[in-house]
Amino acid sequence: MKIAFVPIDNRPVCCSLAEDICAIDKDIELFIPNREYLGGLEKKADIDSIFAWLEALPQVDSMILSLDTLCYGGLIPSRRGPESFDELKARIERLKPLLGGKKVYAFSSIMRISNNNYNEEEKEYWKDWGKKIFAYSYSGVNDGIPDEILEDYFKTRKRNFEINKIYLEWQKEGIFDTLIFSKDDCAERGWNVDEARELELLGGKTKTGADEIPLTLLARAIEKDIRIYPEFTEPEYKTCVSNYEDVSIEESVLGQLELGGFKTVQSHDDADIILVVNNFIEKQGELVMGWDTESFSKMFIPPEKPYCTADVRFANGADNRFVNELLKNLDLADFYGYAGWNTSANTLGSLLAMVKVKWKARMYNNNAFLRLQTIRFLDDWAYQANVRSMIESPCDIKGLMKPYEEKLSGVFNYDCSAASYSYPWNRKFEIEVNL
Repeated sequence: MKIAFVPIDNRPVCCSLAEDICAIDKDIELFIPNREYLGGLEKKADIDSIFAWLEALPQVDSMILSLDTLCYGGLIPSRRGPESFDELKARIERLKPLLGGKKVYAFSSIMRISNNNYNEEEKEYWKDWGKKIFAYSYSGVNDGIPDEILEDYFKTRKRNFEINKIYLEWQKEGIFDTLIFSKDDCAERGWNVDEARELELLGGKTKTGADEIPLTLLARAIEKDIRIYPEFTEPEYKTCVSNYEDVSIEESVLGQLELGGFKTVQSHDDADIILVVNNFIEKQGELVMGWDTESFSKMFIPPEKPYCTADVRFANGADNRFVNELLKNLDLADFYGYAGWNTSANTLGSLLAMVKVKWKARMYNNNAFLRLQTIRFLDDWAYQANVRSMIESPCDIKGLMKPYEEKLSGVFNYDCSAASYSYPWNRKFEIEVNL
């Protein structure tokens, strides 16, 4: 199977994770642009080089496209970029002829409204007005935001919204097999929620999440019939809403399963695979922000059939008690993967892509699966839930990671003593695990 994949940007979870997942089945040939072409925190993608790459592609079975990369140069440039609507429209018109006659799975973001005064991923004025802009969007009350700031902000929002309406017209023409508008870092109310509702009224499909959506679309493109039963560790709290999302964790799970092309069933007996969701009690925790929640406090007993685990009790990192129980009782014969990074949607989408590729792989590569799982636990558990809080800024963490490397080497029988770690965006938020 030949798949073309255009990531959102150059972060490991956006590009190398897709490669690592596809490596589980040697039958999948993944075509992905040179990483140097992709955008980062402070630079936009080399759009012309990516278009040249697309134009030179051999015949593929499907294309998975992050439209923000091809239009703006990436997710972050979509919020910051100075281009006019007419300039962007001309750019994407160059894309349209390249998609005819192909199965295209695409997504475009609805511009987020971040609830903080950090401008690392936003326009310069976010450092002074970010929280107030979010509050205005949520409550409808303007607490002194200058007119010129709002004028610029609304101009960018309107520009991006009009671009999304063009994609919607393309879908009505049959250009896309699947088109998703993503709600990134979403609250229950706001201008982005209003835009999502308007796109839905026009016939569009929206989805809470962002970074994971190309991976969920990868799962959708791999057409395998899999029946999934979602099992929550805290079933009485599955209606609670995750941080950075506008739907309950149960709705998030069901939405990812539907988009990934899975069939949700109502019992263990009817399932091919059990999706174990380590969900939170009342409020999702987040170690980085100091938001605590009650950790997993039960025994983990593996289901008596294939299973995978989505660890969403905390945002931006694993639940230590759950991971310790999971690793202590891990049944590798029936294990289909673990994820616990960033938002609930991020975790779920990437996990389901692993499941889809591994399930009845034509040319299964067990070594690639063990490598992928070692990376996920080193990142989501060892670093995000533990080592990250031990450091003040990006630094050499090899010594701090060593105890986790030794434990995981024993669990997965995968030597990670030579593992190295880097900071792709020169910040603590994400690392790259190099095995």
